[in-house]
Amino acid sequence: MPQRLKTDTTKSERPNWREYQDGLKWSAAKKRFVNGFLKCSVLALLLFVVVYGVTSGIGGKSFSHLATDYISPSNGGHSFDKKKVQTLLNRVSFVNLKNKSFDFVLNDHKFRVETSLNIGLQNYLLSKLNTSTARYIGIVAMEPATGKILSMVSFNKTDPSNNPCLDNRFPAASIFKIVTASAAIEKYGFSSNHVFSYNGMKHTLYKSQLKERKNRYTNRVSFKDAFAQSVNPVFGKIGSLYLGKETIEEYAKAFGFNKNIDFEIIVDPSCVALSYEPYQWAEIACGFNNKTKMSPIHGAMMASAIINQGQLLEPTIVDRIVNEKGRIIYNGKLVPMSQAMAPNASQALNRLMATTIKSGTGRKAFRRHRRDKILSRLNIGGKTGSIDNKTHDVRYDWFVGFAEEKKGEGKIALSVIVAHEKYIGLRASYYARIAMKKYFKDAFAKNQNLSDKGG
Repeated sequence: MPQRLKTDTTKSERPNWREYQDGLKWSAAKKRFVNGFLKCSVLALLLFVVVYGVTSGIGGKSFSHLATDYISPSNGGHSFDKKKVQTLLNRVSFVNLKNKSFDFVLNDHKFRVETSLNIGLQNYLLSKLNTSTARYIGIVAMEPATGKILSMVSFNKTDPSNNPCLDNRFPAASIFKIVTASAAIEKYGFSSNHVFSYNGMKHTLYKSQLKERKNRYTNRVSFKDAFAQSVNPVFGKIGSLYLGKETIEEYAKAFGFNKNIDFEIIVDPSCVALSYEPYQWAEIACGFNNKTKMSPIHGAMMASAIINQGQLLEPTIVDRIVNEKGRIIYNGKLVPMSQAMAPNASQALNRLMATTIKSGTGRKAFRRHRRDKILSRLNIGGKTGSIDNKTHDVRYDWFVGFAEEKKGEGKIALSVIVAHEKYIGLRASYYARIAMKKYFKDAFAKNQNLSDKGG
């Protein structure tokens, strides 16, 4: 029988069962360690990128970079847009400026801001503010053809650093009738002489007033007089029976509601929200609610559109910004925002607003304006609005309107809000009247001087 060959089975060549199991555990632990290390490395890299982006300007420049980016001659002539200007001027107060231009320093860099303000008008209105009975006052004057802000004067009793001209806390009240009237003219072809009927009082809005019924108590009124006298039931009917939710929303958006307003200073957007309830459409359409809110600067934009062929322009208050090397880093310019209405509709609204001054809610404030040597040379239009807050301790008082030369190119749009407290002080329409008179008095005098020199 042949001998069986002996095989070497030392530990170095074949581990026993326990040693084999220990080896498997060590390999698994080693694999977990490597995978964990790789994951931690990736997370650490991502964290570094995020921190670097925040501190160094990835996705948004810091104030330090923003200030220095346009100092160096190597910037290749780049300039700021309004968003960057908002950031640059974030710490600069535009409350009641008394000079047309000013300097400010940011991160040891000096900038000069030249505004579009008509400083004569600005300081005049500042001197005329009556703050004894008001909680808020906001007055905005705008050049309709360019969107330039000519005056921005304000008062805030509770927070002097806040600028009510940019604040959207104010109920739009009957100013929203401008939007409703525009939609009614374009969608249904209502003319100034179209006759509406209504029952009850002019300034109430009950559900029963929205019904189409006629009896011996029924009132009849033309469209222009309903607008001029701010007849709520008529505009409530237009909203609920004619326009409806989608059309009101469409025209509100065209007039700038629920949209961000690009401006060199941050301004709160005006807002309106419609439900599926017809009575709420009536409330919105005539302004009989506290939830539709707007800012005075938006009011000036709306007034400008009426005498600017229906075009809504972005506002601008900064003509230019110059850095410490004398380089212009920002130039204000005309920027269309939307076509709020067709040119023929804007002309029809112009006539409606003129009726407000002649025989409507603005008549008292502008009485004898045809005999005034300045105002008699102007075509004037406006819309008033008033409503209490929910606690009835503040009465919001609006005037949104315009004045334009009968023989000439001069135009101005105005928006004024006064929040009266216990007593009614100077009304919004009063501030609008004196602003118009001051602006055109200076303009006529300037033109006369130029004419004398030319002769």
